[in-house]
Amino acid sequence: MTPRPPGGEAVLAALPQPAALLDVAGRVVLANAAIRGALGGAVLIRPGDLAARLFPAAEAAIQAALTGQSPPPVEVDSVGLVRLVPLGAGGGALLLLEAMAPGVGARLEILGRLAGGIAHDFNNLLSVVLGAAGSLRHLSAGAAAALELEAIESAAERGSALVRQLLAFARQQVMAPRVLDLNDSIRQLAIMLPRLLGARIELTLELEEPARRIRVDPSQWDQVLLNLVVNARDAMGGAGALRIATGRRLVLDSLALPAGRYAMVEVTDNGPGIPPELLPRIFEPFFTTKLAQGGTGLGLATVQGIIGQLGGQMEVESKPGQGTTFRILLPRHDGPADAPPPPPRAAPLAVPGGPVLLLDDEPSLLRVAALCLQQAGFEVVQALDAEEALEHLEGGLRPCLIATDVAMPGMDGLSFARAARRILPDVPVLLLSGYAAAVVDSDLAAEGFRFLAKPYTPDTLKMAVAGAFLPLAQRLGKEQ
Repeated sequence: MTPRPPGGEAVLAALPQPAALLDVAGRVVLANAAIRGALGGAVLIRPGDLAARLFPAAEAAIQAALTGQSPPPVEVDSVGLVRLVPLGAGGGALLLLEAMAPGVGARLEILGRLAGGIAHDFNNLLSVVLGAAGSLRHLSAGAAAALELEAIESAAERGSALVRQLLAFARQQVMAPRVLDLNDSIRQLAIMLPRLLGARIELTLELEEPARRIRVDPSQWDQVLLNLVVNARDAMGGAGALRIATGRRLVLDSLALPAGRYAMVEVTDNGPGIPPELLPRIFEPFFTTKLAQGGTGLGLATVQGIIGQLGGQMEVESKPGQGTTFRILLPRHDGPADAPPPPPRAAPLAVPGGPVLLLDDEPSLLRVAALCLQQAGFEVVQALDAEEALEHLEGGLRPCLIATDVAMPGMDGLSFARAARRILPDVPVLLLSGYAAAVVDSDLAAEGFRFLAKPYTPDTLKMAVAGAFLPLAQRLGKEQ
């Protein structure tokens, strides 16, 4: 491959439009940040990649530019216009993206914002549904009503799962990461895979020792692996061979990842492979070849979103008739694996007296959440916004706990919690959010705040309240 020209990085970085430098063989030598952002990770550009494989529709234009011609721009689906500028005999070519219309990156940003908005509003509605159903169940409505309540709750949980998928590909999920032994996590998941795969798919594990450790949200990590396994099962038509392998990679020079040591996981099937014209689109949200079978096009988009949020990268290799390999690279963690978390407490803890100050700008959800806490024996003071809640505190209200929605008009819940702590430094705070992006960048634990994602059920709300009291109860126990 042609060596990097002196100053090439600076020249490309200075270009306002997405650009990549190609050598005389049509391989990528350099690419600027603008092109990586424009493509949004749906097409990964790395040194040595053949541009014609990245943009198959522009192959003829790429070859023309490499021979010194100036071809017209080529429209590439999901990208926009690709223009090739020849750099003279033996000089390769400059690839430019023009008239992004909008491209994958722009659409992902739009979809990400849309997903966050949908999550906030939809999760509020689901919390009302789950809370009202739980409260009716608490009132012992009878066996016949219990069956209907179970159907309502099941439908709401399925809706919640769909919202989590939207947030995952938009990289807006709040995670609860732990340090896991990579091989152990795969062995544990593999126990349930035979039932999922069926008798006609042979599963093989090739786990490199010593095992690496990764820092991930365990439930999301399982979701990533299960999505890839199900994708492989469907590609093989329910019969074939599936291989899950672990390994390592040292990254020194990459356009997509910081230099460092990475743990690697490969999921390989021996199915028919992915057609070359579809390969650049497989991570696009809502792109699916299984529409008639009910596919949503969120499976691989979800996987890529989760891995990207963890600081990693997805790669895919596939040739028609030779199967497909999905490869995950995740930053290695050098510390020991975390111990499994203790089982959650089912009953609320004994807490100091006083009401719960509950804030939410959605009146229906505020009423249902208050009813749930009242059924658990708490007195509740309700507020529809932070300003009203501050008036209560400044007027002398001394709550035993503050539970506040995060995304509210005016002062948001996080700002209110900090303001409340200036009045009551020791008050426990529970943040409630259906819009995970509002708090994902905050170090909640460092500030002593607890977090509960919407939609929540009456039981999860009570457990979260109990968990928020835990540090205070432990401290009071030591003082007595």
